[in-house]
This record gives sequence, structure tokens and C-alpha cells, in this order.
Amino acid sequence: MTKDTFLFLKELAQNNNKAWFDENRSRYEKLKKELRNSFDQVFSNLKAHDDVDHMQVFRINRDIRFSADKTPYKNHMSVHFRRKKPELRGGYYLHIEPGNKSFIAGGFWAPSKEDMLRIRQEFEMDATPMRKIMAHSEFQKVFGTVQGDSLATAPKGFDKTHPNIDLIRMKNWYFESYFTDEEVLHEDFAKRVDDTFKLFRPYFDYMSDVLTTDLNGESVL
Repeated sequence: MTKDTFLFLKELAQNNNKAWFDENRSRYEKLKKELRNSFDQVFSNLKAHDDVDHMQVFRINRDIRFSADKTPYKNHMSVHFRRKKPELRGGYYLHIEPGNKSFIAGGFWAPSKEDMLRIRQEFEMDATPMRKIMAHSEFQKVFGTVQGDSLATAPKGFDKTHPNIDLIRMKNWYFESYFTDEEVLHEDFAKRVDDTFKLFRPYFDYMSDVLTTDLNGESVL
């Protein structure tokens, strides 16, 4: 990552309009290529220890069709790395934004209706493995608590007094870890990202086991 990337994104935040972007498009194309090389390095590092089969670099254009905010561009660059389905579940996300807003995320965002029900059923039956993962000292130090929107009450068919209702009510289950601008610009950032991604593996492996088996532990693949 370079200071030029942060400088461009800062200027874009102050001039978020098509005219300014068109004037600076050559800068953007150069930085996009450099950033793509950085993302390729992260992807290569990931493939050395996990079966990831797809990298998606997100467009800088915002989808403004259903948004009250009509600014056309994002103030960040981001990429997602997908684990190989259907055997493996979970995804890695990297977000680059100036102002100490860069972060890593991993987990399950907007899972399918079928996956969401299966996860909730697992937590209803036994959430001990999930709580053990979240309680691990290094995992907790880096990621804190699980993130995600929750229902106001228990989902249909679940007991609102269940001891694991805090997990059952959730609609997403993911974790985040933030970085300062100084950390992002450090020469070892790609390694730092990879080391952090590695911490997701117990969580991903557990969820992969849940989502590829039924409640009796029999494979559904």
C-alpha cells in the first residue's frame, strides 16, 4: 500500500463527483493497478494455507439506485476472497480507507435462508464450540465480539428464553479487526493481513462442518 492511495481517497472524499473523478482518472487507474498487485499478494499468501478459489476486487462506483446518498464513489477500496464451496464456507474481506478506518472482516454476511436456519439450529442444539472459539484469548484480543444485525426477538420457531438466544437472534455472524494508517503503509502489512486471516480458520472450519452436515452430523454434500 502507498501514501498515494490514501491521498487519492482523501481527495476523493472531498470531491466526490464525476467531474473531479474524470480529471483524476489516470491517477485512479495507476493506483488501482498497484492496489490490485497488493491484493494479488494477499491472495497468494492465503492460498498457501487455505483453499480460496476466487478474489473479487469491488468497484469504486457506488450503487445509488436505492440510496438517499447520491455521491457516486466510495471513499475506500476493498476486496473479498472466497473459500471453495460447497466443502468450505466463510470469506475474507479487506477494506482500505484513510483515517484509521482500514479493517479486515471475516465470517457470514447475509447468508442464505437455508444456511441461516441451519446455523440457528446448531446454536439451539449446542453453541459450546462457537463460544469456545470466541473466548480464545488471541481471537478475542484481535476481533473482540461477534458482529452482525439481530432480530428484536426470537426468530419464528425458537424459544426467546433459550440460553443461546443472543447468537440465535443474529442475522449475520462476522468479526472485524481495524488497522491504523501507519500499519497499512508499513512494509509488512501483507504479512500482517495474512497472520490475521489465519485466526479465522477455527471459526471457518467449525461453520463449514455445521453447514455441510445435518443435525445428526451426516454429510449433506
